[in-house]
Amino acid sequence: MIAGRVLVALALLLPVSVMAQREYSPNFSIGGKAGATLSRMSFSPEVHQKFTQGLTMGLACRYTEEKIFGLIGEINVTQRGWAEDFAKDEAPEFSYSRTLTYVSIPVMTHIYFGSQKFRGFFNLGPEVGFLLGSSIDANFDYDNYKNIPNFPQGSRTNEQLAMAVDRKFDYGIVGGAGMEIVIKRRHSIMLEGRYYFGLGNIFKDSKRDFFAASRNNSIEISLKYMIRVK
Repeated sequence: MIAGRVLVALALLLPVSVMAQREYSPNFSIGGKAGATLSRMSFSPEVHQKFTQGLTMGLACRYTEEKIFGLIGEINVTQRGWAEDFAKDEAPEFSYSRTLTYVSIPVMTHIYFGSQKFRGFFNLGPEVGFLLGSSIDANFDYDNYKNIPNFPQGSRTNEQLAMAVDRKFDYGIVGGAGMEIVIKRRHSIMLEGRYYFGLGNIFKDSKRDFFAASRNNSIEISLKYMIRVK
């Protein structure tokens, strides 16, 4: 009796399942993106800093298999880093910023909702990166700051100014939200705001080293153009 009821239930549910599958077909999209970043570091001990501006650009692919669920993967070139805030030390005549350029690869869960023409979405997942290069823009000799007259020393942390990046591999968590406008049947534009929370340190962090934490943090605003290929 129980087996019969199970078979009847499966027979009733099968057409519903087939119909549901026919209502939506998986699709695969590729595209490009470009945008701007605002970045700073999470330092311990604390460093007087402010956000520095950068750029991000890259390629993206998206696979959706359910009505509201999919995956997005990207390969980007992203600028992060920080700028020193000398105004806190009453020395605004000094300026220093460091730009860290990464190849970044996020893989994110993509949850979307809305109509055929307009959608909102959330993205969340891990990201890994590899440092391509580091550049410093300063109006003073940061290798010899101890001998510069009127340079603030006792009130701030300065060890990071000339310290070389020790770890080129970076990893963290990235999450974002945005909207998508379908402009043609297979073409769409996506506007997204995203936050990256780094988990890896760029400087050595053993008990003998100065910094216990030196992690990337950045806000990203980007525009993405996607083309459905399947």
